[in-house]
Amino acid sequence: MMSGVPARRFPAPWTVEAIPGGFRVIDSNGIALAYVYSRDDLAEKTIGGAHLTSDEARRIASNIARLPELLVKGR
Repeated sequence: MMSGVPARRFPAPWTVEAIPGGFRVIDSNGIALAYVYSRDDLAEKTIGGAHLTSDEARRIASNIARLPELLVKGR
Protein backbone atom coordinates (compact mmCIF):
# COMPACT_ATOMS: atom_id res chain seq x y z
CA MET A 1 0.00 0.00 0.00
CA MET A 2 1.24 3.46 -0.86
CA SER A 3 2.06 5.85 1.94
CA GLY A 4 -0.80 8.22 2.72
CA VAL A 5 -3.42 6.08 0.96
CA PRO A 6 -6.17 5.00 3.36
CA ALA A 7 -7.07 1.34 3.69
CA ARG A 8 -10.01 0.12 1.64
CA ARG A 9 -13.22 1.17 3.32
CA PHE A 10 -15.45 -1.47 1.74
CA PRO A 11 -13.55 -4.77 1.79
CA ALA A 12 -14.21 -7.51 -0.73
CA PRO A 13 -15.86 -9.80 -1.35
CA TRP A 14 -19.06 -7.94 -2.12
CA THR A 15 -22.17 -10.10 -2.21
CA VAL A 16 -25.76 -9.76 -3.38
CA GLU A 17 -28.72 -10.38 -1.09
CA ALA A 18 -32.35 -10.60 -2.20
CA ILE A 19 -34.59 -8.12 -0.40
CA PRO A 20 -38.30 -7.43 -0.83
CA GLY A 21 -38.63 -5.63 -4.15
CA GLY A 22 -35.01 -5.99 -5.27
CA PHE A 23 -31.43 -6.71 -4.27
CA ARG A 24 -28.80 -5.28 -1.93
CA VAL A 25 -25.02 -5.34 -2.49
CA ILE A 26 -23.02 -5.63 0.75
CA ASP A 27 -19.31 -5.70 1.56
CA SER A 28 -17.63 -8.35 3.72
CA ASN A 29 -18.41 -6.30 6.85
CA GLY A 30 -22.13 -6.35 6.05
CA ILE A 31 -22.26 -2.67 5.02
CA ALA A 32 -24.89 -2.00 2.34
CA LEU A 33 -23.24 -0.45 -0.71
CA ALA A 34 -26.07 -0.40 -3.24
CA TYR A 35 -29.75 -1.17 -3.58
CA VAL A 36 -31.24 -2.17 -6.93
CA TYR A 37 -35.05 -2.26 -7.01
CA SER A 38 -37.35 -4.13 -9.38
CA ARG A 39 -41.00 -4.63 -10.23
CA ASP A 40 -42.33 -7.64 -12.06
CA ASP A 41 -46.01 -6.69 -11.83
CA LEU A 42 -47.04 -5.20 -15.18
CA ALA A 43 -49.74 -3.03 -13.54
CA GLU A 44 -47.13 -1.44 -11.26
CA LYS A 45 -44.83 -0.83 -14.25
CA THR A 46 -47.42 1.24 -16.08
CA ILE A 47 -48.14 3.47 -13.07
CA GLY A 48 -44.61 4.75 -12.52
CA GLY A 49 -43.02 4.32 -15.92
CA ALA A 50 -40.15 1.98 -16.81
CA HIS A 51 -38.84 -0.27 -14.05
CA LEU A 52 -36.32 -3.08 -13.90
CA THR A 53 -37.51 -6.68 -13.85
CA SER A 54 -36.16 -8.79 -11.00
CA ASP A 55 -33.80 -10.54 -13.45
CA GLU A 56 -32.44 -7.19 -14.69
CA ALA A 57 -32.02 -5.93 -11.13
CA ARG A 58 -30.23 -9.14 -10.08
CA ARG A 59 -27.82 -8.89 -13.02
CA ILE A 60 -27.03 -5.24 -12.27
CA ALA A 61 -26.48 -5.98 -8.56
CA SER A 62 -24.23 -8.92 -9.50
CA ASN A 63 -22.14 -6.69 -11.75
CA ILE A 64 -21.78 -4.09 -9.00
CA ALA A 65 -20.65 -6.86 -6.64
CA ARG A 66 -17.91 -7.82 -9.13
CA LEU A 67 -16.30 -4.35 -9.13
CA PRO A 68 -13.56 -5.14 -6.56
CA GLU A 69 -12.30 -8.14 -8.54
CA LEU A 70 -12.45 -6.21 -11.83
CA LEU A 71 -10.45 -3.34 -10.34
CA VAL A 72 -7.73 -5.74 -9.14
CA LYS A 73 -7.53 -7.37 -12.59
CA GLY A 74 -7.26 -3.96 -14.23
CA ARG A 75 -4.04 -3.06 -12.41
